[in-house]
Amino acid sequence: MPSYMRLRQICLVAPHLESLISDISAILGLNVCYRDGNVAKYGLHNALLPVDTILLEVVAPFRADTAAGRFIKKTGGRGGYMAIFCCDDPDARGKHANAIGVRTANVITHGPYHGVQLHPRDCRAAFIEFNHTQGSDDILGPYPPAGPNWQKSIRKDVTQALIGVEMQSPEPHDLAEHWGRIIGVTVGTNDDDAPELKLPNARFCFIKGESEIMSGLSFKVADIAKVRDTAQARGHAVSGNEFLLGGVKFRLTA
Repeated sequence: MPSYMRLRQICLVAPHLESLISDISAILGLNVCYRDGNVAKYGLHNALLPVDTILLEVVAPFRADTAAGRFIKKTGGRGGYMAIFCCDDPDARGKHANAIGVRTANVITHGPYHGVQLHPRDCRAAFIEFNHTQGSDDILGPYPPAGPNWQKSIRKDVTQALIGVEMQSPEPHDLAEHWGRIIGVTVGTNDDDAPELKLPNARFCFIKGESEIMSGLSFKVADIAKVRDTAQARGHAVSGNEFLLGGVKFRLTA
């Protein structure tokens, strides 16, 4: 099997699930494709929304003493929770991470899906997960965490794609090099001379900030003004072409 690495899913965490899902759906014109009962064992409930072929997930704790709840308390609700990558061999990627000092936090197997989650403290800024669904290397193929018919929920009339992830750190070059070593991507620079990791379907850019968090998501939309106006109408402060939602900046591009 040829080696590959793509962004498959971004996970945000919120204290309350339904209000954030309602805002994301209304502002970005996205449909919920699935609610995964398997996350209940972690004290969470969730919802997933496809943004073209990348899934946007929101999780929220429903009981005390969960990892997600501790994350919210630690960060004050700022920052994305997890970056999830599909690849050819999650176990090999996990072993490589272990060899450079990044521990495995959890291994999930729900045939034909297999995922390796890395320890967030070692990853820095956010969880990293590598996964693979056996028998499906098609980006529009089966993906059990998103439900049996996730493809049917894709909408592109408002939001066309999730194209970028912004990571923040007091030492952005160092964090970029660290993530690059973990996921096996060479660090480059973007048009603003900021370090970035370029994947086939998304870019991770690294900017300077007070703390290490996943600070923003960039979306390609059909009509920036319309999305911006909807965000304002739902009570969110808009600055330029971005607004804060679910603890991260949502940035709009045409």
